[in-house]
Amino acid sequence: MSEASPVAPFEPKIVGFLCNWCSYAGADKAGAAQSAYPPNVNVVRVMCTGRIEPQWIFRAFEVGADGVLILGCHAGDCHYKEGNYRCTQRHRLLLRLLRQFGIEEERCRLDYVSAGEGERFVQVVGEMTETVRALGPLAWNGGGGPGPSAGPQI
Repeated sequence: MSEASPVAPFEPKIVGFLCNWCSYAGADKAGAAQSAYPPNVNVVRVMCTGRIEPQWIFRAFEVGADGVLILGCHAGDCHYKEGNYRCTQRHRLLLRLLRQFGIEEERCRLDYVSAGEGERFVQVVGEMTETVRALGPLAWNGGGGPGPSAGPQI
């Protein structure tokens, strides 16, 4: 009888798109304060969340992300005046598209963290990690099933 090798617990891979002016600075503040948070988020620094293209989100899922976190400025605080409003509108449409691909809405979270909210950054990253961990690996990650590039299944 062979011994079964222990199975490592699922650790989600999350891609985080962070606004340069607020959320990235909030993450930096959390780091400077040596606040502990899950290391599951790979940060992509963007000048404004309003510049995030939906295909970036799909590409993140396609190359193996189990979740995507978009963090921007609070309403009225956007360095580019209305970029965060544009992001909010695109996020609503993006969630509808993700559903068509069979991807749970909870895997793509939009939230707001200002430059002074290091603890809020830690909280949001922790919540997102736990949410994706509970959902499990994305169904078509390396499973040979269709990904976003295959188009919606009709």
